[in-house]
Amino acid sequence: MERKRLAGIVLLIVSAFTGTIAFRLATPAIAFYTRDVLKASMLAVSLVSMSFVLARAFSSVLGGFMLEKGKKLVYLGGFAMMGNALAVQLYPLTSSWLQVFGIKLLNGFLNGISWPMAQFVLAVTTPKEIRARVTAVYFFFGSIASLLGNYVYAYTVNLGLTRQMWISSAFFVLTGLIMLLSYYLLYGEITPRRKKTSNGERPSLNPRRILIIASLMAIIVAFTSGEITYVYVSEALGLSRERTAVLLGWTGFLSALLSYFVSWLADVRSEAMMVRLTALLAGISPILASIKTAPTVFLGIFLALFAFQSFRPISRKVLASYHRSSLAIGGVNGLQNISTFVGGMLFGLAYSLGEIHSVVTLNIALLVFLPVSLGLIVEGMKVGEE
Repeated sequence: MERKRLAGIVLLIVSAFTGTIAFRLATPAIAFYTRDVLKASMLAVSLVSMSFVLARAFSSVLGGFMLEKGKKLVYLGGFAMMGNALAVQLYPLTSSWLQVFGIKLLNGFLNGISWPMAQFVLAVTTPKEIRARVTAVYFFFGSIASLLGNYVYAYTVNLGLTRQMWISSAFFVLTGLIMLLSYYLLYGEITPRRKKTSNGERPSLNPRRILIIASLMAIIVAFTSGEITYVYVSEALGLSRERTAVLLGWTGFLSALLSYFVSWLADVRSEAMMVRLTALLAGISPILASIKTAPTVFLGIFLALFAFQSFRPISRKVLASYHRSSLAIGGVNGLQNISTFVGGMLFGLAYSLGEIHSVVTLNIALLVFLPVSLGLIVEGMKVGEE
């Protein structure tokens, strides 16, 4: 790759690192503030988490449509990222979970504009033969930042929410500036929409089945998303806020590290085989996490994150070959966010059902995912048969 193109891609990967630090610091801080200070119920915490992904679902698709109208709008993604710096400053001013809910909607809308645009630009400007691996590196740097962000939260927990949000704001501004520079360097390579031709680049797998699997997987993996995860792990295992954040950070980091090898195998061996593997692992993850012991809870979360993080770069690689790639990548982001919203609300509503006590203690809220798990595994086994 020429130097300018390489520099732009590297900057996008760096933006995944700095942006995730900002987001991951804010997530546990807001989770425990909402639960412990504002005394919100678990359903309310779920609504706070899911308001973010619901707004992100809408703006992800909107961003894809906008790029088709004119690729200059890609710069809007960088400015939307910087808008988060202002939004997080509102959290310390809240006095009810409904106010937190409203700010989360704003955060979600801004993130839905910024992140799918970054993923789209990365996918379409990277050579096809290394696309899954480069995208995996992008998500991996986000996972390293997720780990560091959890540590930053743990070490700043006594500073209070206001000072924590100032740190988060600084990283959001930095991320937006990095994105803008990257888009400037890669602008000539950005192609939001191509003419559909018989001899053009085509997706290697059925895009419709990829979208179905993405939706089912996101419903299941919702229990590992956002504020609800921190509260569930802390309360189920009796862990402190700081220890919960650090352990979840390491779980996410290790799952992302190992997911790179799945992306490598997808590039050099079989994309279909790797999609089948991720569907199976995601399907069994809530069953393991429902068993109320530290090893099984963290193994379930690990498998869910590993499967999801392995599937993401493969799905982006497949959809980047579609002739309407910006809309396809925005669409899969939107669909996954809607599905995460459904899964998170399902988890929050079922949380009050309690537990089943027998040989082991089982969390009912996670067992309700069993029908979706079965559907995901069945759909995964069909990949590559078309």
